[in-house]
Amino acid sequence: MNIIKIDTTKRKNTVSRNIYGHFIEHLGRCVYDGIWVGENSRIEHIHGIRKEVVDALKKVKPAVIRWPGGCFADEYHWKDGIGPKEKRKKIVNTHWGGVVENNHFGTHEFMEFCALVGAAPYICGNVGSGTVREMQEWVEYLNGPAESEMGALRMANGRKEPFGLYYFGVGNENWGCGGRMRAEYYADLYKQYQHYVKKYGNYEIFKIACGPRNDDYCWTEVLMREASKFMDGLSLHYYTRLFSSGENKTERRGNAVGFDENDYFMILKKAYYTNEIIQGHKKIMDKYDPEKRVALIVDEWGTWYDVEKGTHPDFLFQQNTIRDALVAGISLNIFNNHSDRVRMANIAQTVNVLQALLLTKDEIVLRTPTYHVFDMYQYHQDATLIETSYISDKYEYNREALDAMSVSASINDQNRVHVTITNIDPRKALETTIELQDGSIKEVTATILKGDTMDAHNTFENRGHIVPKTYKEYSIKRKNEIAFVLPPLSVLAISIQR
Repeated sequence: MNIIKIDTTKRKNTVSRNIYGHFIEHLGRCVYDGIWVGENSRIEHIHGIRKEVVDALKKVKPAVIRWPGGCFADEYHWKDGIGPKEKRKKIVNTHWGGVVENNHFGTHEFMEFCALVGAAPYICGNVGSGTVREMQEWVEYLNGPAESEMGALRMANGRKEPFGLYYFGVGNENWGCGGRMRAEYYADLYKQYQHYVKKYGNYEIFKIACGPRNDDYCWTEVLMREASKFMDGLSLHYYTRLFSSGENKTERRGNAVGFDENDYFMILKKAYYTNEIIQGHKKIMDKYDPEKRVALIVDEWGTWYDVEKGTHPDFLFQQNTIRDALVAGISLNIFNNHSDRVRMANIAQTVNVLQALLLTKDEIVLRTPTYHVFDMYQYHQDATLIETSYISDKYEYNREALDAMSVSASINDQNRVHVTITNIDPRKALETTIELQDGSIKEVTATILKGDTMDAHNTFENRGHIVPKTYKEYSIKRKNEIAFVLPPLSVLAISIQR
């Protein structure tokens, strides 16, 4: 028997809505064709921004959106993307396919997109190939008064009032595509660059330093030791993907669909490893910042497979299955449970790239299983984490075992408890009981997302194959217990009114 015990008297920290954040990069068809279709497009749009993408994202309440990268950020020069579109400089995207971009989606377009979907903007500045002055001027352009030089330029481009940007990242992956730097070197650069990311008027800036990749605890140690007092957040990047062994450690990403159980199991194992990575970085951060002032910002996470056949190898377009929904469910549960330190996360990426919430084809917008998980989990946003313990059956494969269930729970201002649960076992249903340690249960509603095969997914021809459905196969016992059977390959969201 699987048992989930919840004690609403033991309330912890707020689950920041920013954990339910997103990431868009100038990569493949994420921005151009995905979000931006242009003002002359036959596709329905709002000032060139695809309307159905706006409508779909508004429904899941995207808290914050990171832009323009990613690797692209450290080759992006923001002045190329402002002013009349016909005069904007064309650039070569050297990181992602060598395609030529017309810069029609720039600062103003991004800020409008965020406003349309109701998200806070998070801009990542250029350290790798940019200058201190360039970064300083971008912040002034965004937040400075109209009387300043950059404020006047902003006003000339149609915006008198400051944008009021709050989240600003000083570089991206500077250990890799952002400059191949040592931690010590980047720590010094970070301190220099961030010093000129200024506050204008009442517009504070939340400064985010480039943090580690995966379990590089040395990077975290150096950044926290050398620069933690100058930062508000430290980023972390972790992608759930396969690797093959061998002399050259050649990367094997596997297929997004048509995979075997070995690849299924290994991806879920890597998703659970997120918990160990976060615990490792938290331990170091706690040493230098016991008050937990500095947030851990997981601003790139998600699955990464081989691209779909017939698509550009550098556009990173992949299908999205119930396996990805389970990865999303596990990851978000982990972020919720570590929300004392994890206060933002940004899935990679929102549209048409990697673990996308939305896929587009011509005028069609497809909602993926991952999209539906974000929809089901949105009720955790800004709720209070509550103490939860559980006993789970094991999903066993090839002499290894994982918890079949992952769980997180929160309570909101209306005294309503939300519990999100995954069952990763592809064959076995889980007989489960939720025990409310205090109080009685007045009302229960539940929604389930489930697949019939490990790679069940939606297509442009059948966009409704994997969609959430109302779940009523539960019973209330002894006024404080809910008994139910959690099907294989499923994500369940339960709402309990006490």
